[in-house]
Amino acid sequence: MPIQRTIQRTVVAVPARLQSSRLPNKVLAEIGGKPMLQRVLEQCAKASGPAAVVLCTDSDRLQAAAAAWGVPVLMTSPHCSSGSERIASVADQLVALAWDAPVADWDDASRQQRLASTAVINVQGDQPFLDPAVVTAMDAEFRRRDPVPAVVTPVYRLQPDTIHNPAVVKTLLAHDGRALYFSRSAIPHVRDVDPADWHHHSPYWGHVGLYGFRGDVLAAWDQLPASPLEDLERLEQLRLIEAGHTISTFAVEGTSLSVDTPEQLEQARQMAVGQA
Repeated sequence: MPIQRTIQRTVVAVPARLQSSRLPNKVLAEIGGKPMLQRVLEQCAKASGPAAVVLCTDSDRLQAAAAAWGVPVLMTSPHCSSGSERIASVADQLVALAWDAPVADWDDASRQQRLASTAVINVQGDQPFLDPAVVTAMDAEFRRRDPVPAVVTPVYRLQPDTIHNPAVVKTLLAHDGRALYFSRSAIPHVRDVDPADWHHHSPYWGHVGLYGFRGDVLAAWDQLPASPLEDLERLEQLRLIEAGHTISTFAVEGTSLSVDTPEQLEQARQMAVGQA
């Protein structure tokens, strides 16, 4: 029987680790009286559509914290090189939670069908002010599109002062919204024009750090060939593009703060004070 690719379930997977090179233990840093990771998980739980929010981690300490917050946890290898690899390593278990159907009860046909009809949304654990509406919108994008896309990610229109900031990931879009490339450099390059004026000649799009995967695509992550572009730019989505996968996009109003440095952590704490 052919596989029917219609999204019927969605699950949010939050990969997290303690060994951040730039800001160790950042996901447990206090922001407005709560650990950052707890804020992320609570924001995800406010979204409409997903059947579950799950923490994916290699840390016993984070596992214990999530259990105290009432969040299910899937343990992963400590050797995962990216958030996508971490959630891909437990793709079957994530889909099982979405369907409330233990993996042990699956045969091969039911596994393939459940993977193909489940969307897994990857939310990084360092976005304490994530807008739940973006997660809700991603769920809706998967359910409304025909055929169901392999990968969906949100993008936002960049302001001129961020176009040349390498910390801001840029996305080059085709006319139909497909992502042609992601880069830390400004793309497209506007020939014979001062870079300060490039925004007058082309729209520039930033990438919100969320990915939605069709379950069967995520489960095959370890089969993707190594990506030199991913290694150069340090952007895991380039592995998908080099392998020939189409990444679909949809526009949102803006991005949320990702905490990667002590300065951004202080900014997040000031934002939390302003929201109190």
